Amino acid sequence: MADPDESDAAADAKGTMEVTRNTAVLFADVSGSTSLYETAGDAVAVEAIERCLAAMRKATETGGGRVVKTIGDAIMALFPTSDLAAGAAAEMQHAIDQLLPVASTKLGVRVGFHFGPVMQRDGDVFGDTVNVAWRLVEQANRGQIITSQETMADLGPVFRAWTRRLYSIPVKGKASEVELCEVIWSQRADTTAISRHREAAKPAQVILRLKYGELERRLRRNPDSITIGRELSPGGMVVDDANASRLHCTIERRQDRWVLIDHSSNGSFVSVEGEPEVMLRREEFTLRRHGSISLGQPRASALEVIEFFCD
Repeated sequence: MADPDESDAAADAKGTMEVTRNTAVLFADVSGSTSLYETAGDAVAVEAIERCLAAMRKATETGGGRVVKTIGDAIMALFPTSDLAAGAAAEMQHAIDQLLPVASTKLGVRVGFHFGPVMQRDGDVFGDTVNVAWRLVEQANRGQIITSQETMADLGPVFRAWTRRLYSIPVKGKASEVELCEVIWSQRADTTAISRHREAAKPAQVILRLKYGELERRLRRNPDSITIGRELSPGGMVVDDANASRLHCTIERRQDRWVLIDHSSNGSFVSVEGEPEVMLRREEFTLRRHGSISLGQPRASALEVIEFFCD
C-alpha cells in the first residue's frame, strides 16, 4: 500500500485542493495474499484476491460509502459517518470470513478507519485523516477492525458498545500519540474477551420468545440463532411484508445476551418497552425485557410485527 504522505506531496504540487466536510476514511487490506501467490501461482491468486476486493467494494457501496481507489490488494473508501464505516467494515469481515480457502490458504482482511476533515480534489482525498487511517490499518491484524479513540467517541451507542481500547501509537506529523480502539465484529470462541474477569462466568439461562401472529418460537441454547425475512431459511421465520428483505435480520445468542443483527436495505426497527424506537441499518442491538421488531418501517406504520420476550 502506498504511503499517504507521498500522495499528499504529489497532490500539493498540482495545485490547491478544496476542504470538504468531515469524512470517515477507511482502508481495507487483504491478508494472506503473499503466501497465496507462492502456493497457488499468480493466476489463481489474482482471481481469489479479486473476489475479496469485489466483496469489500460491495460492502462499501451497500453500506453507504464509495470506493475512492484500489491500491494493490487494498481499497480506500469514504463514508459520511463513523457508524456507516463501522458497519461496512464488519460486513467486509463477515463476507471475507465466509469465503472458502484457496489452495489451502484462507484469505482475511484487516481494516482501519478514522473520522475527520479531508482535502478533496478530482475524486481523491488527502490530509491528516487519511494518514491516520492508513496508520490504523497498518496496526490491524488479520480479522481486526481498528479505529482511533477519537473516532470511537463519535460512534453511536450500538457500535460504541462493541469497542475496546487497545494502546497508543505515534503518528507522523501529530504532536500526541493516537489511542487505538478495536471494533468487535465477531464473538467467536477465539475472540479475546473485552472484560477478562467475565470469562469464567457461566452464561445465564436466558430464553428468547418470538411471537408472530399464531407462530411462537423459543430460543435457549448457546449458541442458537434464527434468521428472519421474506425468504424461508433453515430454522428461520418468514415475515410476509413487502418492506422486508429476503434475509432481513438475524438474532443470535452471545453468552447471556440475545443480539439482533440487521442485514437489510430498509432497516430493522426495534422497540423496547418504555424506551424510544431504534432503527438499525447494518447494525446490532441487544434485545432485553419485552418489545417488538418491525421490518423495513416503524412499528406505527407496520402491518407485520414480531413481539419478543427475554425471560
